[in-house]
Amino acid sequence: MLRKIVDHRKLTPEILQLLMEKYPDGYGDNDIITFEDHHNHVIEAVEVKTDDTVYLVKIHSKLHYTMTNFDQDTPIEVINADENAGMVTIDDDE
Repeated sequence: MLRKIVDHRKLTPEILQLLMEKYPDGYGDNDIITFEDHHNHVIEAVEVKTDDTVYLVKIHSKLHYTMTNFDQDTPIEVINADENAGMVTIDDDE
């Protein structure tokens, strides 16, 4: 299973939808995962899963704003068309 760390600024509509389904009333302290990245910076994230990928979405005050104002019927403008921009992939199969 792949693990991807996603910055809140690089959320795709699909990942945002997963967040809204898992945390319809918002996330709490018990939902936050804390770990260190390869630069020894502390990262806080919430987790959502698909059949083949685990996404760790970095916590930021704007993530809450994005989730609060998400409307499934309103298209989200994708600024960077590169699907993996802002994501770090960790392949567990190696």
